[in-house]
Amino acid sequence: MKSDAVKKGIQQAPHRSLFNALGLTEEEMKRPLIGIVNSYNEIVPGHMNLDKITEAVKMGVAMAGGVPRVFPAIAVCDGIAMGHVGMKYSLVTRDLIADSTECMATAHQFDALVMIPNCDKNVPGLLMAAARLNIPTIFVSGGPMLAGHVHGRKRSLSSMFEAVGEHAAGKMTDEDVVEYENKVCPTCGSCSGMYTANSMNCLTEVLGMGLKGNGTIPAVYSERIRLAKMAGMQIMELLKKDIRPRDIMTEKAFMNALTVDMALGCSTNSMLHLPAIAHEAGVELNVDIANEISARTPNVCHLAPAGPTYMEDLNEAGGVYAVMNELSEKNLLNLDCMTVTGKTVGENIKGCKNLNPEVIRPLDNPYSTTGGLAILKGNLAPDSGVVKRSAVVPEMMVHEGPARVFDCEEDAIAAILGGKINPGDVVVIRYEGPKGGPGMREMLNPTSAIAGMGLGSSVALITDGRFSGASRGASIGHVSPEAAVGGPIALVEEGDIIKIDIPNCSLQLDVSDEVLAERRSKWQPREPKITTGYLARYASLVTSGNRGAILEVPKKNS
Repeated sequence: MKSDAVKKGIQQAPHRSLFNALGLTEEEMKRPLIGIVNSYNEIVPGHMNLDKITEAVKMGVAMAGGVPRVFPAIAVCDGIAMGHVGMKYSLVTRDLIADSTECMATAHQFDALVMIPNCDKNVPGLLMAAARLNIPTIFVSGGPMLAGHVHGRKRSLSSMFEAVGEHAAGKMTDEDVVEYENKVCPTCGSCSGMYTANSMNCLTEVLGMGLKGNGTIPAVYSERIRLAKMAGMQIMELLKKDIRPRDIMTEKAFMNALTVDMALGCSTNSMLHLPAIAHEAGVELNVDIANEISARTPNVCHLAPAGPTYMEDLNEAGGVYAVMNELSEKNLLNLDCMTVTGKTVGENIKGCKNLNPEVIRPLDNPYSTTGGLAILKGNLAPDSGVVKRSAVVPEMMVHEGPARVFDCEEDAIAAILGGKINPGDVVVIRYEGPKGGPGMREMLNPTSAIAGMGLGSSVALITDGRFSGASRGASIGHVSPEAAVGGPIALVEEGDIIKIDIPNCSLQLDVSDEVLAERRSKWQPREPKITTGYLARYASLVTSGNRGAILEVPKKNS
């Protein structure tokens, strides 16, 4: 066992004395040491139940003959961090989580790990750590929130953000807003639509790193506690069989993840996280392949914000495995991939029926014949940009209009809520990328304001930042190269015509090459917004959004 390095031999007598101080018995020191990575805290609604999940996992590990030891991982609530300087500190935690987990797991020589994440950067951060460490690992999340109910209709966090725009447009009273804020988030759990947290928890099932239901069983269901116990027991089987993350997270598994991503209509943030996780697993995942996969993968789910269904509905319809089984009928998945069940994908999803064709549409009646995400390219995004195609209204799939240029999110929100954005405009928010932000903030406030002001079917938004999974509309993010490194988005001027063609995956600035070259000759890099602390270090190491915003040590000049 790996943990023998800290438990066996005369030289380990000091180590054993410290295990004695922890209250471990001689019998326990003979058993495998299982690290439980607990993301519990009291500030993130999606994490407030993780103490119960952790206790259930510990029980499962102990029942199966392991010794569970808990250590923490941090987590940021994107909703609370939204719209202010705090959002600069969201994406960057993904690497802190991966790094700190690597440190703890290696320093204490754990034999295996159970990861307990739930919200946005927590899941990919721990998947990155799992791939990096490559010791037997299983995931069990805290589960999604139940949808809220307002005036007999299901609602979620995205409804709340849009209510702010509706209030600014005079469509909602102060009392209406208060009613929404008291009802849209009724339980603990990751917010109830197909936002980033739920997207990544669902994709953890697809990758093979979580058990059936990990992405969809609501946080408040007792079934979630049973799942946690099963995960605790199953980690001992993975250890016994020596099944490791890199045996599971193969290139074929990532192709499966992209395919189900398209079918579900997941968050655009998955186009950041999947390449970063793949990178840690030694798999090169170029986001350009997303369009190829999208072209053959129908979009069969319209969960909020794309439609009126929620995670609880997907769970009742059969969950992620039911979606995968539908896709397998047209040979769209690699069924021979290994998973944490000890069985293949094909064995896992066999017989998992679609129980509600209104929630999971059959392949012969999809919402669209192509997938939920699209990668756009053109002279405005030479490397790429990404849009959640499934959440764009038909009249905005092809659009052109004048650029309204803002160099930060705050200025754009002030203009939108101030009534200064007109139908047909293309709002450009730049210097919000991984380096320029720094930290690549989410733009849920401006996208929700546009929707709330009634402009969702006539105004587009383009940014080198990113979007919340709760964003909807013609919102194109991750524009690469970003403005801070001199990408073409830095050269856009007020009134320039921008042409968006989502079906043909095109994003063009209608300005001649000669004019752009002249503008480039005058462009000067900006002074960094933050020069001290973690964000300054992050900005010096982070790569472009199209590469997953991974951290990379600069190469020395030869």
